[in-house]
Amino acid sequence: MISPAIICKDSSSCSGNNSDLVETPVVYMLQQQINQQRRNLVMAVTAAIIACGFTIAFAGDIKIGVVNTEKILRESAPAIQAQKKIEQEFVPRDEDIKKMALEAKNLQDKLEKNSIKMEETERRNLERNLANLSREYQRAQRQMREDLSVRQNEEYSVILERTNRAISKIAEAENYDLILQLQDSVYRSQRIDITDKVIKTLDKE
Repeated sequence: MISPAIICKDSSSCSGNNSDLVETPVVYMLQQQINQQRRNLVMAVTAAIIACGFTIAFAGDIKIGVVNTEKILRESAPAIQAQKKIEQEFVPRDEDIKKMALEAKNLQDKLEKNSIKMEETERRNLERNLANLSREYQRAQRQMREDLSVRQNEEYSVILERTNRAISKIAEAENYDLILQLQDSVYRSQRIDITDKVIKTLDKE
């Protein structure tokens, strides 16, 4: 499991005390981006659902199903595997970031304990090194966030394609006239919710 790292809030505060340090949980960052990606994936279909909602109400005797894309991207085997795969890919980079954080903490501790005894030149050199390390840490984190976003887009695009194929298979086998993708709704009958069927189909692939 990727664990939190410690680093200075900014380069100007690197010579302060421990209160200037903040935690940067990379797993939480990963989960935030994954959750945001899930929300983005389902927002695109919401407008279409609203647009056709009133037509459906008066469409007569048609068979309608709904799927919760959010649940599929959270609970299906392909989604779980994709999340684990992405996390494992970023473990080495996270380890490098944690090493930078530890090095920065050690430098800051040294400054706090020995700054009074240090020569002015030595103290300024340590402060400069700490500031440079903090900037490098922040740059590495920004780059990792960007790369995470790219990888998530790649993996979830594949999952969506597989989901659409699974939905089409169920629709043809059970004679559905219309299947809508819903993130959530105020109310929907479990009788028309085929989300679990889609997840089971994906899990068997």
